[in-house]
Amino acid sequence: MNITSFSREEIEAKLATARKHAVPSDSIRIIFSPQLITEQNIDEVCRVYAHLGRTDYDTVVIVETHEGAAEKKLPMPSFKFVETSLGRVEANDQLRNDFADEDDDFFINDDAFDDDVSLYNQLMLLQCTMDDFNVLSIQITDERSFYVKELESALEEILASKNALIVFCCDLDTEKVEELKRVVTMNEAESQSELMNYLNGGLSSIDGAGAFVCGLMVAKKWGLRLSFDALNIGDHETVNLLTGFADMQRVPSLK
Repeated sequence: MNITSFSREEIEAKLATARKHAVPSDSIRIIFSPQLITEQNIDEVCRVYAHLGRTDYDTVVIVETHEGAAEKKLPMPSFKFVETSLGRVEANDQLRNDFADEDDDFFINDDAFDDDVSLYNQLMLLQCTMDDFNVLSIQITDERSFYVKELESALEEILASKNALIVFCCDLDTEKVEELKRVVTMNEAESQSELMNYLNGGLSSIDGAGAFVCGLMVAKKWGLRLSFDALNIGDHETVNLLTGFADMQRVPSLK
């Protein structure tokens, strides 16, 4: 059973439980979430959302890898709004046009959009966390490094000064923790060539590797601190190693 079968009351109860143990942050810009939120992983996803110290984002940009027939490799669905069992969320049409104007591979196109996209899963949790927001869906239909770098550059530039939260949808099985450490280390060391070889080599165990690596690179460019339960000693066991968030690092005040 996935989150689309949950009621608002059930989701809000899980969020309330998670908030009892979370340290809120007012500067979260990125969330890493499973592509499919299920009864097996919803508690760990709620633990991530429980860290949101503020919920007044204007826009949520949801990035996911989704195969499709779109000629352009970074399509954005054309919907004016998207609807879940919890209600309607309007699209940010202006922001969608901004991305479409940024590069030829961004294209407003529905060829890769269907009922199986992760968008619906993410919205259910977002609708129980935020009162009013709009959404932009970006799909990666080709995970080769050229397109991932193109997306990273556009996200970094267009969203840097906007009141937006980015959700990157990706999964990695729990026995692959060394792979997670290796990829995070590559990013921290600014070994972009290694990261790109990782994407292009076809040996990644990550489902949604393009989205994950893109999220890491945006976080690095913005100077964000990464936090994954799987890498935090003493934290909960996880179903998806990539569930986590990235926020601004606090600068100690001088006394």
